[in-house]
Amino acid sequence: MNRLKERYENEIRPSLVDKFEYSSIMQAPKVEKIVLNMGVGDAVNNSKNLDNAVNELTLISGQKPVVTRARKSIAGFRLREGMPIGAKVTLRGERMYDFLDKLVSVSLPRVRDFRGVSKNSFDGRGNYTLGVREQLIFPEISYDDVDKVRGLDIVIVTTAETDEEARELLSQLGMPFQR
Repeated sequence: MNRLKERYENEIRPSLVDKFEYSSIMQAPKVEKIVLNMGVGDAVNNSKNLDNAVNELTLISGQKPVVTRARKSIAGFRLREGMPIGAKVTLRGERMYDFLDKLVSVSLPRVRDFRGVSKNSFDGRGNYTLGVREQLIFPEISYDDVDKVRGLDIVIVTTAETDEEARELLSQLGMPFQR
């Protein structure tokens, strides 16, 4: 069993039940899924960039990403409906906990001038969004193999009702929020 999942079951969930005074242990919020999204705007001109992004997302997540396509045409960006413009992957279960553990303990501390992640990136329904400027912070990505530095969005979807509950859950899971 995953280290982080075990800690959630044994320590974090009971402390959340105590703190928010739930009547049942099943009311305690948990992480439902993590979505990694990489937009590749320059895939319009060069489709090889999209292949590289897909390979990098596969390395980071350990799972094959889905290619996302444009919903509508935008002439200013030379974009037509249905053109591939990015890649995303949804992690659940063991892979999700593995990724979260790696993100919190290895990847985020590798960010230059890191002072913690923003407390304000909650959406009001207990979900947290985090933008990463470069994919090089992940240990699986070799610096020599990278053709272009790309960022990615990480969305952590929880079952929490409020932002306060989600913030407490994530900080107990080890998410380094700003002071």
